[in-house]
Amino acid sequence: MTVWLQVVDTAGAVLLFLGAAICLLGVIGMLRLPDVLSRSHAATKPQTLGIILVLAGVALRLRSGMDLATLALIAFFQMLTGPVASHLVARSAYRTGQVDHEDLLFDELDEQLTDEK
Repeated sequence: MTVWLQVVDTAGAVLLFLGAAICLLGVIGMLRLPDVLSRSHAATKPQTLGIILVLAGVALRLRSGMDLATLALIAFFQMLTGPVASHLVARSAYRTGQVDHEDLLFDELDEQLTDEK
């Protein structure tokens, strides 16, 4: 049984490391990417995956019911709020003119905004 716990702890450590590395790549993307839409993508996708991997690594280490429920709630709210906040930032950047409309492949929001007027 001790060997099994060592394997689970090692898997948890690997997940923690991978999650931290993915979060670091997201931060580097936020610093290096040129425009608001690319930065909002880098702020959301890797961060959400990274925090899920970190939480999975912590869950493998803690192994108690209440801790797992708390970690599941954290993962749920992270997946719920992160993409929504990024979408709202990108939409406000679009509406305030910080997004160059010629660089977009599809501009469905422009069609919606012109239909509202």
